[in-house]
Amino acid sequence: AMIILRGKLMVLLEEQRAADVSELRGDMVKAEWGQQIRNYVFHPYKMVKDVRTGEETSDVAAVMDGDLNSFIFAFLRHRSRDSTETANEP
Repeated sequence: AMIILRGKLMVLLEEQRAADVSELRGDMVKAEWGQQIRNYVFHPYKMVKDVRTGEETSDVAAVMDGDLNSFIFAFLRHRSRDSTETANEP
């Protein structure tokens, strides 16, 4: 009887651990075609476009060097706009 009880306890602890890990990770999205956040085009023209916000730039080199400020601000504006629209719905 003790072995069965110990087995059930181990299953319960494993489920709790899996739930905790899932909560920490949040929603996971598969990295596949159609799930990307930004498109980078190097040839025949140069462009980086954020799919979520529509923000785009032709300065690919600056983006590759880490200059993401315009994309960050565009995302914050986009998220702010979405949260105010959600708050105004009845």
